[in-house]
Amino acid sequence: MDELVVVDVVGTEPEAELLCSLLRSAGVKCTPRQTNRGAGASDGLAVGGPHEIIVRAADLDLAREVLRKR
Repeated sequence: MDELVVVDVVGTEPEAELLCSLLRSAGVKCTPRQTNRGAGASDGLAVGGPHEIIVRAADLDLAREVLRKR
């Protein structure tokens, strides 16, 4: 099983989806995940609060490089 790591934390779900789209276009599999802190925002709706960008540990360096160029 691949270890999953957080490559970045952003303020909203749309921003997280945008960054995941950039990563996927570079061949990096990723998923956005609402943080525990974000889970209490917006009356429990998934759109509020911070979101983490999760990638495989093996892809971490490439993901950081892609996000650095954004």
